[in-house]
Amino acid sequence: MNPTADMSHGASTFSRSIAPRRAWRGPITTAIFDWAGTVLDFGCIAPVEAFCHVFAEAQVPISVEEARLPMGAAKREHIAMILAMPTVQARWMAQYGRSSSEQDIDALYTGFLLLDEKNVARHSALIPGALETMDVLRARGIAIGSTTGYPREVMQNLLPIAAGHGYEPDFCCTVSDVARGRPWPDMCLANALALGAAHVQSCVVVDDSPTGLEAGLAAGMWTVGIAATGNEMGLSLLEWQALSRAERDERLETVRARLLETGAHFVIDSIGDLPHVIDQIEASLAAGEAA
Repeated sequence: MNPTADMSHGASTFSRSIAPRRAWRGPITTAIFDWAGTVLDFGCIAPVEAFCHVFAEAQVPISVEEARLPMGAAKREHIAMILAMPTVQARWMAQYGRSSSEQDIDALYTGFLLLDEKNVARHSALIPGALETMDVLRARGIAIGSTTGYPREVMQNLLPIAAGHGYEPDFCCTVSDVARGRPWPDMCLANALALGAAHVQSCVVVDDSPTGLEAGLAAGMWTVGIAATGNEMGLSLLEWQALSRAERDERLETVRARLLETGAHFVIDSIGDLPHVIDQIEASLAAGEAA
């Protein structure tokens, strides 16, 4: 008699291991950074200016707040998300007597790319503390990766500019290089593979946008949000420096709460605070904690 003959008619069976999960207990091996608002371009000004400009040229002006809301997404998708806002779509209808189309998104995106290639050069200054943090990480043997919602065309212009300022990540994955952009984990995982990360738990994703942090969480990595220098705060370095301590604290409380809502493990003010967080993460890993 065939012992498997009746298997299709009975309850399925399976086995499950009861062994404890093998957590990574080693050090952090890989740090994966966003670009604008995280490492350079304090306040994430370059893309915002470009979005506002192309919509103004299309005679459908948008506010800075509307331009910032989808930040972290791929830039063409970002434009589509702006157009999907009811207030913006109502303005588009009033101007053109019809809903926006895919062709309109393409036209706005083409204009955005032309503008942003110039803007990233104008707003390419590194955020204070960035180079010092990179030096600390490299001294600890941590590889430096990067992700961005910018397409490859923009990064071909920005990478040599950043190198001229002293910042050269070991790997850069753009939204053009993967099937899915943020909040999907694809760019984070591409960095882990390219840089030979020992384990996803040995990777830290550092980003100023909620979607970037969500991507890091989806990849199973540690995540660190950036509050003061990024898109959620939305102030240039000069604007930030002009605030009183009370004003800074009030704004930081709001931004920190917004980033923590994503599930981020840590939120810091700027990239200069990262080395202390790496110490805390490594202590947690050594104790057997998982991201």
